[in-house]
Amino acid sequence: MEKLNLPDYSADIRISQKQVFDPLRRKYVALTPEEWVRQNIIKHLIALGFPEGLISVEQPITYNQLQKRCDIVVYNRQAQPRMIVECKAPQVGITQKVFDQIAVYNLRLNVEYLLVTNGLQHFCCHINPENKQVEFLPGLPNANVVIG
Repeated sequence: MEKLNLPDYSADIRISQKQVFDPLRRKYVALTPEEWVRQNIIKHLIALGFPEGLISVEQPITYNQLQKRCDIVVYNRQAQPRMIVECKAPQVGITQKVFDQIAVYNLRLNVEYLLVTNGLQHFCCHINPENKQVEFLPGLPNANVVIG
């Protein structure tokens, strides 16, 4: 798979079946370019101190009677959503459309942190809960700040 702008992590891949093991869902899933990014960002979050038990993959939400799925949602220790991560394949540019997509998810979840990545570029922002001002961060926030 393509080299990403993330540390190298080992992955349990079934080459012949084009599958990768997802440790959070505890099963093999199709190894698409987007899934490669998702698995690498999950491993990166865990390496940064985000507990596996507080990370949800393909979290279903309903917005305006439409079923949506967040790629990754990170919860705090009180089971409240704190960060949404939207993953795209490396060849997909990070555009306004991608930010609009994650913003729609956030209308439902109302988190303080948003992360958009295609594995090559990463954009993380903090949304002030009081005035809703958005501040782009130079990197990922500290795990303890997000999960409390």
